[in-house]
Amino acid sequence: MIQNPKIDLFLEEGCGRCPRYQTPDCKVHTWQQELRTFRRIVLETGLQEEQKWGFPCYAHNGKNIVMLGTLNECATLSFFNGTLLKDEAKILTKPGENSNYDRYFKTTDTKTILELEQTLKAYIFESIDNFKAGRKVQVESNPEPIPEEFQQTLEQNPKVKAAFEALTPGRKRGYIIHFSQPKQSKTRIARIEKLIPKILEGKGFHDK
Repeated sequence: MIQNPKIDLFLEEGCGRCPRYQTPDCKVHTWQQELRTFRRIVLETGLQEEQKWGFPCYAHNGKNIVMLGTLNECATLSFFNGTLLKDEAKILTKPGENSNYDRYFKTTDTKTILELEQTLKAYIFESIDNFKAGRKVQVESNPEPIPEEFQQTLEQNPKVKAAFEALTPGRKRGYIIHFSQPKQSKTRIARIEKLIPKILEGKGFHDK
């Protein structure tokens, strides 16, 4: 069980992706015990601990398997390609309405995590087995067209483009659908400008 010093710093100071970094208001501090409990459980499965997009990410042979995160109302354990999991315990939820890949386990207390410890480990090992077997999520290849106004934003702002491209496919699709809905260009532009900070934070349209 090898701990990455970057994650020790993350737990002490926060993710560094918003103004609440290194303050008591940082959600990393709000859900400190839950994150530490998740971390211990995940490390016991033998995954490699890294930091990606500001948060603890755990990989097997270079493939992302799970990730720790925080929302205003809870701590999360996110399963990449979680739709492949059987989820017989029915504990996983979609990050957003249009999420085709990831699934979350959300909690507000360590007691629940400890009660489900063996189930969570089983899900992690199932995720590793899915990766080893080459199983992939089957999604209809009918991508939403990017509205012209948002395409211009991406071309004119490399930081926004890089942050958007780092999002999961489900989060990208959620933004594109939201930006495409208004009929008037000025309304589409207003939506884009309002949500750019959220994209830069690496959050999905439905994340808080």
